This record gives sequence, structure tokens and C-alpha cells, in this order.
Amino acid sequence: MRFLLALCLLLMTSSPVFSQMNPFDISADVGKPSVAGSSHFDPESQVFTLEGGGYNIWFERDEFHYLHKKLAGDFLLTAHFSLEGEGQDPHRKTGWMVRESLDPGAAHVSAVVHDDGLTAMQWRELRGAFMRDPEDEIFAPKRAYEILQLERQGNTFLMRAAHPGEPLQLIGTHEMPFSPDTVLVGVFVCAHHPKASEKARIWNLRIDRPVASGYQPSEQGYLGCRMEWVEVETGLRRVIYEKSDRFEAPNWMPDGKRLLFNMDGQLWTLPVEGGEPSLLHTGFANRNNNDHGISFDGSTIAISHHRPGLPDYGSTLYTVPIEGGTPVQITELTPSYWHGWRPDGKTLLFVGKRPTSGSSYHIFEVDINTKQETQLTFFDGNHVDGPEYSPDGQWIYYNGNQSGTMQIWRMSPDGKVHEQLTFDEYNDWFPHISPDGQWLVFISFPPDIDVDDHPSYQRVMLRLMPTRGGAPRVIAHLFGGQGSINVPSWSPDSKRIAFVSNSE
Repeated sequence: MRFLLALCLLLMTSSPVFSQMNPFDISADVGKPSVAGSSHFDPESQVFTLEGGGYNIWFERDEFHYLHKKLAGDFLLTAHFSLEGEGQDPHRKTGWMVRESLDPGAAHVSAVVHDDGLTAMQWRELRGAFMRDPEDEIFAPKRAYEILQLERQGNTFLMRAAHPGEPLQLIGTHEMPFSPDTVLVGVFVCAHHPKASEKARIWNLRIDRPVASGYQPSEQGYLGCRMEWVEVETGLRRVIYEKSDRFEAPNWMPDGKRLLFNMDGQLWTLPVEGGEPSLLHTGFANRNNNDHGISFDGSTIAISHHRPGLPDYGSTLYTVPIEGGTPVQITELTPSYWHGWRPDGKTLLFVGKRPTSGSSYHIFEVDINTKQETQLTFFDGNHVDGPEYSPDGQWIYYNGNQSGTMQIWRMSPDGKVHEQLTFDEYNDWFPHISPDGQWLVFISFPPDIDVDDHPSYQRVMLRLMPTRGGAPRVIAHLFGGQGSINVPSWSPDSKRIAFVSNSE
């Protein structure tokens, strides 16, 4: 039976959908529990279900069910975990595990959540040694599920955890000198009862490969990317496209069936259920960056194309029909980076520098017909970015560092009234308003990132809040940053948000 299960997993791995979304290739019981375990992956929902027995994962030997793969080097493991049903023992558990081998007494380190709310980092440093965990174990209130993250930095392992809607918090760190460097990495379930079988549900599972501090993608190469969308109400994410190269910044097309994004200087569309990208022709504009978006009436796309031979990369605004076509130039001076349409379709919002505006980036509006530009912000020495109109045209939302850190603001269309909406230690960028005007989503960078920077390959969050202001809640923890959500990416029905995360 176990052989057949492993064979089924391997066969399913050969499927394009399964291989993109399920990184694991081995399903096994460890320690010969009296109740055999199993693993199942649903490619439609991208949810894993593990069932397994086992007396415990403790003392000098373990019994549990393990879905895993071999992996070397540094990595970042993130997923949502839920123990299903009532359970026979309050210490049944699930989580991430990094293990030296399938030997029942093997050295390993785990990020664990128990049914009674105990959330802990646990380890066995040597084969056959007794398990250990910190003395200050965290007993969280019992919740439906936890978000667990386990990161490897050389021999150092870091565990983070969060309740739904909250930022990840550091739980603990521990040195684990695994030898050799290649280890088993995966998710597990343990009944903590020799005769019981328990079930764990695991979703939004991602295995990422962090980069070293100071990493320069243009010199050292880009990591791959995943195209994803998240259901706002449930927080369930789906990966619909992966590539071992760079692509960025999805918009949701007006038909609700496709995404628009930039890749290799061109614009492409992609079915929201997955598939292969199709080129959207933009004529001579073949150096498009990640600042592009669709008019409120769905008829026109604004793009930012780099004209060669100009300073500051020559980013220039153009418009093209929604089905593609010959671009019409809108701005002459550079740099100009598009970020928003006025609801009536008559003007574009952009961020740029001008000879009369000093060295800082400012927010401008340009009339599509007359090409007349109007400067809207005048914060000398401060950085503002990401301007976007609300659907009713009453506010322009943007991010700015006037208060010290990068926060979300809104201003009147004439730029005279400004209101701060977020107040926290994170650096918040790129507010995007839902089509129904009720919500805004933005990306939050860690506090240690330069206030004026929004780099790639960071542990970031997508957060949601009412457009009028209020406490933000996290809807996705991801490895990404620049290019993840630079432009409006809500679905037309305001139920889903598209974004790009980084992978191997």
C-alpha cells in the first residue's frame, strides 16, 4: 500500500499542474507507526491533506507521516496548517520538519503547532539523542489554524509563526550542523497516540530560496517567479504560472478571465486558471517596465516604455488599445512611470522627476489630449510613489515617507489635502483600490529596508484595509517585493487579487 502511494505521488508529479504546485516527491511513514499514513494533493485547490498515526515525535525516536523532498542550501518554508476534527490527544501535531534522514532517531528541527495551541520550535541535534525545545514554549490560544515559517541560514534555523491576518513573529532560533548539507524538507502529521489516525490540512505552501544581503539581480541573475492570486475572503492562494526567469506586475483584464503582465520588455496575457502566456502587441514599445494599467472603462492600456538614449532610463508614458496596437505617446519628459487612470479616462497619474521639481520623485497628472502636465505633490526631500484614483474620483491614494517611514496616504485630486492611513513600523507601498471602492491592498516591506526602496527578494506581506482607514490585516506572506504588486491587480468583482512571488 505504501509503495502504491509513493508510486501515485511520483506519477502525479509528472503532471504539469502538479509539478508546478507540489514540490514534494516522497510520502513515507517514519518509525513504523501501527496506523499507516497517507498524503493527498488536490491540484485544483492546491491543498495538501496528510493522515497519519504515531506515538510521538519526541525522546530518542519518532513515529509520524512525512511528505518531503531533498533540498540543499538555504531555504524559506511557509504554509498554513490546520488539524482537522476533534482529535484523540491534545498534543497531536503538524508543521514543517527538516530532517537528516528517515531513520526514526535522526537529527531534525521542526516548526510545530499542537492541537492545544502549543506552538514551538523543537529539535534533536544528534541521531538517537533526546528531543529538545526552548524553555519558554509559547501556548497560543487554540485557533483553527496557524501560519508557520521555518528558514535555514547556513546552520542557523529560524522559526516564525502567526495567527490569520497577523504579521509573522519570531518564535526561536537554533544551530543545527546538519551533515551533509542536503536534508529532507517537508510537512508532517503525528497523532501522538499509538492507535489513532489524525488528519492535517495544509495550504498556501511555498518553498523559497532567499538571497544573500546585497544581492544584485542584474549581475547575479534573477530568481524565478510565480504568478498567483488570492481569494480575499478565505486567504486561499493559487499558483497559475511559473517560470525560472523574471516577470512582473499583473493587472486583471476587464473580461475577468485573463491577467496582463510584463515579461522581457513585452506585455502578455495569461488565463486566470493557468496556461501559457499570449503576447499582447505594443508595436515599437518593446522595453516596457512594470508600470502599466487599464482604464476604468476597459478600453485602453497605459504603458511605461523606456525610450533609448535618455537619462534615468527614459521611461515614457504611452497608451494602446486594450487588444494591443500602435502606442500613442503621452509624456515627452522623462522619467515618467505610470500608476493610475482618472475614472473619466481623461488624465493619467504618474511618478516622475522634472527640472523644476528638484531631485525627489513627485506625483504628476497629465492630460491625454493636450499632454499638459500638472505637479500634485511638493514634498522636497521626501519620496512619494504609487498614486491611484479611487473609483469615485474623490481621492488619490499613494505611498509617501513624509512621516519618517513609508506609509499609505490619500490626497484630494488637487493635491491640497493629505491624510495618513497607515501608522506602523513597516514600509508600505503601492495602495490599490478594489473596484467596489471598499478596500485597499498594499505591500509591506520589513522595517530594516531602506525607506525609499522596494527591492526584490524580501519577506513581505500583502495587507488589506478599508479605504477609509483602519487596522490592516495580512492576506498573504510571500517572498517577493519589486514587481509583486506594483500596479492595480484586483479582479473586476473585487474578490481576488493577483500578484507575483519569487521562487527558485
